[in-house]
Amino acid sequence: VGAGGAVAARLKMSEAGREREGGLVPFLPSALAEAVAADWVLEFSCCCLCRYFVEECEAEFRRWRDVAQAVSNGFSKVTMHQKKMVYLCQLLIRIAEGKRLECHFENDTTISPLESALSFWTLLEREESKLNTLHEEIRRLIQIQVVAVYMEKGYYKEAAEVLERLFTDSESHKPLRMKLAAIVKSKDPYVPLLQSFSYSLLLSKVKSYVKLFLKENRTNFLLQAATKQVESEGGEVRVLQNKTLNVKEERENNLEAKQRPPSKKGCRTSSAQRLKDLKNVEERGDDLPCSRRRQPWTYEEDKKLKSGVREFGVGNWTKILIHGDFNNRTSVMLKDRWRTLCKIK
Repeated sequence: VGAGGAVAARLKMSEAGREREGGLVPFLPSALAEAVAADWVLEFSCCCLCRYFVEECEAEFRRWRDVAQAVSNGFSKVTMHQKKMVYLCQLLIRIAEGKRLECHFENDTTISPLESALSFWTLLEREESKLNTLHEEIRRLIQIQVVAVYMEKGYYKEAAEVLERLFTDSESHKPLRMKLAAIVKSKDPYVPLLQSFSYSLLLSKVKSYVKLFLKENRTNFLLQAATKQVESEGGEVRVLQNKTLNVKEERENNLEAKQRPPSKKGCRTSSAQRLKDLKNVEERGDDLPCSRRRQPWTYEEDKKLKSGVREFGVGNWTKILIHGDFNNRTSVMLKDRWRTLCKIK
């Protein structure tokens, strides 16, 4: 929440403040700044909640649970791109409390945490573009465990009642419903079916779903949230982004001009082209086009190479190259030079 407040404060900077920062933070109206900050905090807290759910860090999970709840409750209206995050947060909060029947999330106190979780899983499935086997497995496991938890606590009457609520008369639900009805009637919570579809298996499947969510949402939260919000307010984000990129590129070019020794005209590359070439080197191992002529290594370059190895370790040649500001070198050249230095030593 503090991070979100800091973002909002920076987005509300005055014209003078923006000049001191070099123009890197675009001016946004107050209401827009608050919306961007709140959206970012929701996304960030959702990902933190997912991470600590997977890692089973109970204290951190509870901390981010409170943040996610507070942010979600603060929205008067949930937008389309916020729905999935809100539903996922609510699902995880309820799954984590699934075995505590004294914990109530609904006004109706007969609704258990897992039955409440099932309603949010249904909402999540509606937001998915395509349902797969994992979705079906999680739904089935939640349904079974809603009944199983009641039976483990000895509440057989409640187990029978929730069974009636969960399953419709459709043919697809009939076989599972009949099996669970027989189990409830036997009052045996340790039958093979309940053991095969255990609570630990449910947690494992939900963690798999959460990992996929995190993998698909590895983005810059602030930039993503700001982009969505500004686009919805009139589509001026491209101008703001271009202004930011132009200022950053100008700074980088000025810095390069001061630090780099003079080089031949045909070998000069822009910062953007340099990064592009580095990616090509990483993928193919080719030399940069303007570095094919053999250039002797200077004493300063050797110092930068040694310093980079100390900081990033042997083998991380691309990182060393980016941070070391070498004169038209490639990661392959850095590796070969390091071998030479080791032999000399």
